[in-house]
Amino acid sequence: MNARHFLRALGILLGCLISSSSINLFLIPNHLLSGGLTGIGIIVYFLTGLPVGAQVLVYNIPLLIAAYRTLGREYIGDVIFGTVMFSICVDATHFLNVYAPVPDPMLAAIFGGVFNGIGYGIIFRNGGSSGGLDIVAAIVKKYYSFNMGGVIFGFNCVIMAGSALMFGPMPAMYTLVSMFMSATLTDKVVAGFVHRKALFLISEAAALIAEGIIHEVGRGVTFLDGEGAFSHQQKRVIFCVVSLTQIARIKNIANHFDPQAFMIILDANEVMGRGFTLPGVKIEEMLKARDAARRENVATNEKGGDTWDKP
Repeated sequence: MNARHFLRALGILLGCLISSSSINLFLIPNHLLSGGLTGIGIIVYFLTGLPVGAQVLVYNIPLLIAAYRTLGREYIGDVIFGTVMFSICVDATHFLNVYAPVPDPMLAAIFGGVFNGIGYGIIFRNGGSSGGLDIVAAIVKKYYSFNMGGVIFGFNCVIMAGSALMFGPMPAMYTLVSMFMSATLTDKVVAGFVHRKALFLISEAAALIAEGIIHEVGRGVTFLDGEGAFSHQQKRVIFCVVSLTQIARIKNIANHFDPQAFMIILDANEVMGRGFTLPGVKIEEMLKARDAARRENVATNEKGGDTWDKP
């Protein structure tokens, strides 16, 4: 196992510990449920006292077999590790039930959902899975082209209905709050908390605005070729990715050169590459490289011109 696979496995294990600790600290002591097979395991635990983690592992066995037959070995290899680790962690952290820090069901639902979502987000961000309804949804999607999120939501609704019939509507409502918080935080962790902004700008002064962004903001700019659908005029479109705090400076630059500039600002998650996840190029180096490229182009054009003029 190389360092990359080790760190990935460590991340999945950390996510399993956070999620299982949240279940045992916030959800179970307040008679709340989690989503998927874990929710079924908690229901059976309330009725019989059987360990939740062991139940989840047993419930996953037929699903893992079905996934192996329908989705292939590559998919199942990633799922088995996460499923086993999650099941072990749920039972290993069972002792946290007695340390329940929040007696209020609503606060327990909120904080349980938050930490549960963070744990699941770390698992998914590292390419893992805790099994359960994720496997069912993947199989259903393969054969029926249903949306995975919709399939999981449908199964969770069935679990909520069963919980409401057995324990009353209040725990089911609190559980729904917890599931919402968990899903929200899972998406946030998977997408990344550090949000960037993708900017598209169309202007007759695109070259001047681009120079201002490079010099004043320190961000690279890409020109895209555009054409007006009505006028059929060629236009230069500025594209760049910046941080939230740099948006105001770019607006000022655009307004200075062209108050009529058309600008679109979009959210951008998981921005990777030079200047973000890799070291950026200093402005001085970028300008030197640009000037050198311009001189090379000029020299090439002049040489080509001399050749063209020769008889």
